[in-house]
Amino acid sequence: MKQFRYGMQLMLILLLILSGPTNFSFAKGQSKGSIQLPSSVVNIAKENTIPTEMEDLIYLKPSHFTKELFKSSNEAIENPNLIRILNESSINKSPLSIGMRATIYMGEWPLNYKSDETIPNWQYQKINTNVYDNTVGKVNHQINYVQQAQKRVKGGLTGRVPHPEDVQKMILIKAMEKTNLPIATETVIGAGTKHSQIYNVHPKRIGYLHAHVPAIIEKGEVTYGEVYLVIRGTKRKIVVKNVTSQKIGAWLPIQDHLSFSFTAN
Repeated sequence: MKQFRYGMQLMLILLLILSGPTNFSFAKGQSKGSIQLPSSVVNIAKENTIPTEMEDLIYLKPSHFTKELFKSSNEAIENPNLIRILNESSINKSPLSIGMRATIYMGEWPLNYKSDETIPNWQYQKINTNVYDNTVGKVNHQINYVQQAQKRVKGGLTGRVPHPEDVQKMILIKAMEKTNLPIATETVIGAGTKHSQIYNVHPKRIGYLHAHVPAIIEKGEVTYGEVYLVIRGTKRKIVVKNVTSQKIGAWLPIQDHLSFSFTAN
């Protein structure tokens, strides 16, 4: 399928003339809304012994040419990879193009993602337990969180869909906008990571301090369609045919955050 796409892009290049540089900007979870973190969830970015590589996404800005095409499209187009292809091209409006007629099939694409639910799971995956046995002790014993082994926690789509990488990227962008949290497809907590919060284990008790990686479950609907670039003289437009939709979701871990729970039995 990728080879087919690349072949269609080469055909497109033969009919299109490269325009100026692609417009883009970088963003980290720029948000329209946010999710409030409970007191049990703490940021361990400074303490994490493995520096986190933030999953920065390129928020492509449609070029003038792309915006014109979007106005003609019967479906909203949010796929960054498709926007990139359109941004890199423009059609020459010279007199020679007046009689030009062409319909170029650009392939089937995931076009947009509509979010229905964005739900936090503060105890998505347990990664560590610190234990102290104070059953024979006569005074309180203090313990704190120390990560015993490196843990890599992965998220991902909850089902199979065509073009999963494109879909996952659109879901991640939408979830970052909604939550204003450093979510990603995976996160790593290094061995030896500590936190200073103290928990008291009373005499005749065994204390258990559990650490979980929190995550966001994103649920919604992705829309697919066959994309055609139609050229009639100096006019050009996008036509989307055979539109389908599919329910999909994704688990997205929150980077450099842990949820602590303490019990003493």
